[in-house]
Amino acid sequence: MSRIEIIPNICTAANMLLGVTAIAKVLDHNYHLSVILILLAAFTDRIDGILARHCNAVSAFGKEFDSLADLISFGVAPAVLLYSSMSNKWNLAGLVCFGVFTLCGGLRLARFNISSNPYFFQGVPITVAGSILAIIIFLVHNPAIIMVSGFILALAMISTVRIPKI
Repeated sequence: MSRIEIIPNICTAANMLLGVTAIAKVLDHNYHLSVILILLAAFTDRIDGILARHCNAVSAFGKEFDSLADLISFGVAPAVLLYSSMSNKWNLAGLVCFGVFTLCGGLRLARFNISSNPYFFQGVPITVAGSILAIIIFLVHNPAIIMVSGFILALAMISTVRIPKI
């Protein structure tokens, strides 16, 4: 890895650490801070891609590292937040939604890593889905709405909808 490749990978590492910290904050029942950390992770995820292209430091390692960080920050962290926000009577449904959202996020990232379309994403990017889910959990306090939103976003990630890259 060249020195210039380290710059975007530092942003990717920050993304991952923000996601892990968001999970820790959910375990501490600090849901608001968890949402903020997920959104900060989305910002660092956007910056790492810009830096990689600007520095001509796009690499296979960076792509894989970015996907692992994204799965933690925008797949697992929002899913943990969703599960934890469910009241006791919704535990099983929350657990199922946790699993489905995380699984669909992983499938979305695997498909992205083998795609070669430079103009379109297939399915909603995990960064978008995870960030939206975190915001919904922050704003809505109805477990049924949160869970339905989680399922819809999970399915949107694995859909065949083409979304232009910006």
